[in-house]
Amino acid sequence: MSPNPVSAVAGDAVSALFGRDKALIGVVHLLPLPGAPRYDGGGVAAIYERGLADARAYVENGLDGVIVENHGDVPFAKPDAIGPEVAAHMAVITDRIRVACGCPVGVNVLANAPIPALAVASAGGAGFIRVNQWANAYVANEGLLDGEAAAAMRYRAALRQNGIRVFADAHVKHGAHAITGDRAVEELVRDLAFFDADAVIATGQRTGHAADLGYIRAIKQASHLPTLVGSGVTPDNVADILAIVDGVIVASSLKQGGVWWNPVEPARVRAFAAAAGRAAAGR
Repeated sequence: MSPNPVSAVAGDAVSALFGRDKALIGVVHLLPLPGAPRYDGGGVAAIYERGLADARAYVENGLDGVIVENHGDVPFAKPDAIGPEVAAHMAVITDRIRVACGCPVGVNVLANAPIPALAVASAGGAGFIRVNQWANAYVANEGLLDGEAAAAMRYRAALRQNGIRVFADAHVKHGAHAITGDRAVEELVRDLAFFDADAVIATGQRTGHAADLGYIRAIKQASHLPTLVGSGVTPDNVADILAIVDGVIVASSLKQGGVWWNPVEPARVRAFAAAAGRAAAGR
């Protein structure tokens, strides 16, 4: 018998999770967690309260779901150096957000740590994880990072959590791609599909940086997977972006002052959702 050529979790992950063709997802950038260099020692209550407040501000003002991310844990550690305390604290806030907001929740453990992310998703009831490097390898701020698809998929199977979807970045931001420089971006996208990712994420060069529309279109056309844009999305460009892809992941432009580490500003979220709504109505 020939092997199954597609993931065990087949289908359109975006519509399955969000119940719509075009998903708007906000990022909950957690404050520094215990164990991180910038953690102030003030206890976890403020971390959880801020995470819940940001999640509510997204969902109550028009977004469809959120991704919980330990973005305050700068400088980020490589996967093997991430301690169990990260997964423990992220699981608590993930569960609290899921219960309070009643929306689809994802998890991203930085840097590039799908196995802790799957543990968090399993414990916290999240529906998907984001993985910055799923296949191949690249040079990041943290050094050389490998794609961990093989180990992560085996870990997901061991947890009996095959329903947790994998949203994988293509040509990930904050990195250099000289290792795979002899291969086209489209080929790298096809590698994600071959290694059973459920959705592809296109980004700019860094957090908050907008990707070129031609680049986004090339990534979208490279595979059968739903595609999202994961950086640089604003009310001004969301219509053009949603005309190409199946969803957006947004944070910086919806924060106070447009700065990622600030709280979410509800008025900005409402303006963004309205712009995205007009884009959807025009198609």
